Amino acid sequence: MYKIVFMGTPEFSVPILEGLIQEENYEVIGVVTQPDRKVGRKKVVTPPPVKKKAVEHGIAVFQPEKLSGSEEMNQVLALEPDIIVTAAYGQYVPTKMLKAPKYKAVNVHASLLPKYRGAAPIHYALINGDRETGVTIMYMEKEMDAGDIISQRSLRIDPEDTVGTLFGKLSLIGRDLLLDTLPDIFSGTHTPTSQDLSEVTYSPMISREEEKIDWTKRAETIAFKVRGMNTFPGAYTLLKGQRFKIWRAEAVSQSSDKEPGTIVRLTNKDMQIQCGEQTVLSLKEVQPFGKPKMTIEDFLSGAVNHLEEGERFE
Repeated sequence: MYKIVFMGTPEFSVPILEGLIQEENYEVIGVVTQPDRKVGRKKVVTPPPVKKKAVEHGIAVFQPEKLSGSEEMNQVLALEPDIIVTAAYGQYVPTKMLKAPKYKAVNVHASLLPKYRGAAPIHYALINGDRETGVTIMYMEKEMDAGDIISQRSLRIDPEDTVGTLFGKLSLIGRDLLLDTLPDIFSGTHTPTSQDLSEVTYSPMISREEEKIDWTKRAETIAFKVRGMNTFPGAYTLLKGQRFKIWRAEAVSQSSDKEPGTIVRLTNKDMQIQCGEQTVLSLKEVQPFGKPKMTIEDFLSGAVNHLEEGERFE
């Protein structure tokens, strides 16, 4: 039986951990995850999803604020795992830890490397309007997401996909691909390949500034951005000086030459906004400041008397 230490934090990681737990030939002897954090408006201290799953199965959990040089790292190494598996852990893993296990450390990364190294590959695949994404199983190195590729599996991006739906799909693909790949790693029958450095692109964490919509961009570009921010962190604009999130939107075939950000069509069921290059965006699901998400119809049923065609988003 192979001893595995699993490292992961968000909901994306949970099916992958579950898959390892359910395999008869593997024993998950420890889980490393981020510390409990305050969540929501009430700042309730909440354990990460991976911790909840580990505790459910009686697996030892380690939560260092910083892994490098920590006592928790020494405790994990003392377990003498055969391999370390990471999936969206969210921290730098020291080289000492990567090289200690007999079969080293592998990562489940939600992109087709070398495309989209970094923390937000799913977001950027949608923001950039990609038609395909996937999962890569790779060896871990000191440099982020730079290790040799062991296996990959692709997925077509549907027009309705958001970050939320892709997280779910890619998590399951990652689980299945990992379980298909581990036997080859343990038997030594796999053939890792180096990443083509000429094709490397990056997907850094989404900044607060990037969440804001630039109405001078084309409607299609803004629609991609909205999908790439849904379900988190959310793309926003300003309406009458207050934050106004847009969760679903689509480019329409209309053409207009108004100032970008201008409301060019307003009925009790439709709200269209001027974008760059004379393109137009139709809003489908929104969230006014201090309110829950709602369809555009629900929003307009209460707001249409307070808005007029010609008004602008900031």
